[in-house]
Amino acid sequence: MTLVVVRHHVSDYDAWLKVYTSVDVAQLQKSGGVLDESIHQDAKDPREVLVLHRFANAAAAEAFVSNHDLAEAMKRGGVDGPPRVEIYEDGKR
Repeated sequence: MTLVVVRHHVSDYDAWLKVYTSVDVAQLQKSGGVLDESIHQDAKDPREVLVLHRFANAAAAEAFVSNHDLAEAMKRGGVDGPPRVEIYEDGKR
């Protein structure tokens, strides 16, 4: 499994959430291989958003975060500036 961690600041959380939960973004996630997702807000700044997405592998994760439609959705949602995106593989034990 691969985890994508996206952190970004939004101008209006409610407006961002409306775009994030829209049908087109849900379809983008499904077709992009997102297996699980969660949203978190910073305790001190609710406009600072952390999104976690799980994928079957790193190739699917890389393709998803590189998708032009994802960048456009972030713009529509009011993301302020470039997001911080990190990709992690499950650790070996």
